Amino acid sequence: MKDLTPNRADLDAIEIASRDEIAALQTQRLKWSLAHAYDNVPFYKQSFDAAGLHPSDLTTLEDLGKFPFTTKLDLRANYPFGMFAIPREQVRRIHASSGTTGQPTVVGYSDNDLKVWGEVVARSLRAAGMRPGDMLHNAYGYGLFTGGLGIHLGADALGLSTVPVSGGMTQRQVRLIEDFRPKGITVTPSYALSILDEYAAQGRDPRQSPLEVGIFGAEPWTNAMRLEIEQAFDMHAVDIYGLSEVMGPGVANECVETKDGLHIWEDHFYPEVIDPETGAVLPDGEIGELVFTSLSKEAFPIIRYRTRDLTRLLPGTARSMRRMEKVTGRSDDMIILRGVNVFPTQIEEQLMTVAGLAPHFQIELSRPGRMDELKVLVEAVEGHQGAEQRAAAAKDLIHKVKTSVGVSIRVEVADPGGVERSQGKAVRIIDKRPKS
Repeated sequence: MKDLTPNRADLDAIEIASRDEIAALQTQRLKWSLAHAYDNVPFYKQSFDAAGLHPSDLTTLEDLGKFPFTTKLDLRANYPFGMFAIPREQVRRIHASSGTTGQPTVVGYSDNDLKVWGEVVARSLRAAGMRPGDMLHNAYGYGLFTGGLGIHLGADALGLSTVPVSGGMTQRQVRLIEDFRPKGITVTPSYALSILDEYAAQGRDPRQSPLEVGIFGAEPWTNAMRLEIEQAFDMHAVDIYGLSEVMGPGVANECVETKDGLHIWEDHFYPEVIDPETGAVLPDGEIGELVFTSLSKEAFPIIRYRTRDLTRLLPGTARSMRRMEKVTGRSDDMIILRGVNVFPTQIEEQLMTVAGLAPHFQIELSRPGRMDELKVLVEAVEGHQGAEQRAAAAKDLIHKVKTSVGVSIRVEVADPGGVERSQGKAVRIIDKRPKS
């Protein structure tokens, strides 16, 4: 793989500023953001008042922990535009969640919000190794989902040549990669595996592709998955983080030279990690639920938003800004199986170590009797399809999950192609348990 380390002279000054400088800027912007939300969003005025707090009560960054949280339920309760802090006529872009599990969450952007969004995504793409004039194959979905258009904003701001291919039509994805010769690809890690399968189906060697870096996000993925993708494509694989409620993609990104966690762009997004049960703020280094407060958003300020993503905060390395460890899972994706907490990433981590199994899998939860059962549906790789080989691979995975996670599972090894492919975010859990 090529050395894609950015030139330090090309970085934004704040990326390598002192911690004191960063904290001073955060304090100034946080005071503004709290006042802006309180003065212009009825929900925040009611929330702060109910807690006996006023924006002027914040004098230090630590004071933020006194203020109430915002949750997805709050956003849904104010559907569609109740959380906007500027007149609707001044909102230049509206995005929304799919709403497949309830009322959609709607977010808006002012002209300046779009400018800032482009800047932080450009910063992320540069940290990943992209340079002005490079070509980017953008396979995130375009539309109400923030992924495709958010990345496109940053690519324009950095001066990239962008191929807005979006998701799906995997045969065409491979053809355009091979014909257009992009340096980078932005895509979910699960869909990257689908593209890898298509390379094999077309008899092409992915290691000979033009791709030098993949920028993957929108779902948790493990370092084992990183290694699999890097070796398969002979390219760097880095993590990007974002969510619509906070901005979209570009809230944090790994630096290609270190790949040691995602640097949070703390000049625009203030992070906390809390105990998901008590809400208490945890010190840096402890794992808990990630919470974000926007520092510069005009149309849709967000105060102490509970992301449900589980991670921990770490000191800066390649940049001065703090890092968040790769997301290990979501508190609302956690499976409690016979009293043991299980995350899909734990299954993936063990699966990647078993010879003969492909990295495509789904978890099926059922309750045939009085106890919940967990079955992993996974694929055999080509050349490992014999009954004895499958049985040995299944036994190996069962043993590794039992040893590392502490639960007993069942494993079904399907033919290659037997697990439904992702065209975007992977569907990892299928819950067939009775609702009552």
